[in-house]
Amino acid sequence: MSCVGADEMRAIEQTAFDRGVDPGELMDRAGEGIAARLIHHFPDPGTAVAYLGKGNNSGDALVALDLLRRTGWQIAVRASHPETEWSTLSRQRIRRLGISPHDQVPAHPSRPLLLLDGLLGIGARGPLREPLTGLAEEMTDLRKNHGAIVAAMDLPSGLDADSGELHSGGVVADLTLTVGIPKRGLLTDLAANTTGRLFLIPLEDLPIPDQPGLQLATPDTFPGLLRPRPHDWHKGNAGRVSILAGSPGMSGAATLAATAALRAGAGLVTLHLDSRTPSTTPPEVMVRRSDDAMNEAFSFRADALVVGPGLGQADEGDLPRLVNHLIANEHPAALDADALNWIAATNRLDLLRPQYLITPHPGEFARLAPDLAGLPRDDAAARFVERHPCTLLLKGTHTLVASPGEPVRINPTGHSGMASGGQGDVLSGVCGALLAAGNSPVDAAMLGAWLCGRAAERAITHGKQSPESMAASDTIDHLGGAFTDWREKLR
Repeated sequence: MSCVGADEMRAIEQTAFDRGVDPGELMDRAGEGIAARLIHHFPDPGTAVAYLGKGNNSGDALVALDLLRRTGWQIAVRASHPETEWSTLSRQRIRRLGISPHDQVPAHPSRPLLLLDGLLGIGARGPLREPLTGLAEEMTDLRKNHGAIVAAMDLPSGLDADSGELHSGGVVADLTLTVGIPKRGLLTDLAANTTGRLFLIPLEDLPIPDQPGLQLATPDTFPGLLRPRPHDWHKGNAGRVSILAGSPGMSGAATLAATAALRAGAGLVTLHLDSRTPSTTPPEVMVRRSDDAMNEAFSFRADALVVGPGLGQADEGDLPRLVNHLIANEHPAALDADALNWIAATNRLDLLRPQYLITPHPGEFARLAPDLAGLPRDDAAARFVERHPCTLLLKGTHTLVASPGEPVRINPTGHSGMASGGQGDVLSGVCGALLAAGNSPVDAAMLGAWLCGRAAERAITHGKQSPESMAASDTIDHLGGAFTDWREKLR
């Protein structure tokens, strides 16, 4: 799926209307899709307040509000202008809803308190002005000081759909539900702190252009992955993962990677440790200790390898031995953390061949490619895989996945609670399991990022964690629900 700018989106909509698509029906389907995502994302109903401008974004919010009310949500409406100034479609939807705009948010709202930002759409330009500014400030105050969650209709009000710039007075959202086709500005680094979690609301009547550019990774845009297992499946079919991880003082990284591979569907997980490193793995994980764990891991019969989490500082002989093993290895492998630091230390990036999936965070990427680290992330990722024909999973807010000959994919899932130790170890284990199951490195990377981000979301919405209390083990605990969400295309 490609992304589009504001003018392209308006042209696509006009073409649909010229074909006979009814604008009101399209609005209803958009609002229904928005409501479905919100209802699934928040399993316990609370209070939803729609903040409305004069345009058709208001109509999307009102349709969503109606469906939220039917599932037990309390609702209210705050409007910037008198109803007589609204678009015709929005006036029709508020009459169908049967309520009038309120002067203020309910005094004692049930939780979660969800604010639907429908003030402005893709046609808006420049700073917000009164009376919109006052409502935007009210949403900001409720979000910062009263625990409200802001969900933007299509894009946050005040955000430029082309550049991703947030104009003065604009709204910072926790969730952005973009309708039909992702808007180019939403996928920029500049917009990451404004859009929050990105959702796509697909609409059959809006054809998606097939053109170069960033692709939003969602179950709708990449169908056919994670198909149901046949009934005669066995652990050999599910894949064998060999993991080289951990060192004295960092055994937790090995435990997290192995446990994540187990929970991501690997048929057999074998963790290779040196004789000095303790372990507290689940009983289903095979642990093999050796004075030469590196050789054991690379020579073990496996469908995929995970190398790097918690390996620590390399001993004098480790670097050349790793280089030799990577040269000889023909299996798919996820390389993370210290494995990447060791590769950077030897300057042997020529080893990064198509079977390798690397998962650097920004600091590790800067050590691998210092000349690219200052570029926009999507440009840096694309250039890196032009040089080195591996798959790159560049971690960060809206993780990127790049592979030679493929458009760069951007992951929409996750939240700030994932800024905690061990999340990368979990990701590497999940990617290892997906590689062992036969997924290509680029699909394994995309799925791994999406599943870990979605599992972390579930830890908050279903597991009652908060971003501050999140731990990597919470992500592992919710991987099962994340797999189900991908298959059921609920996100």
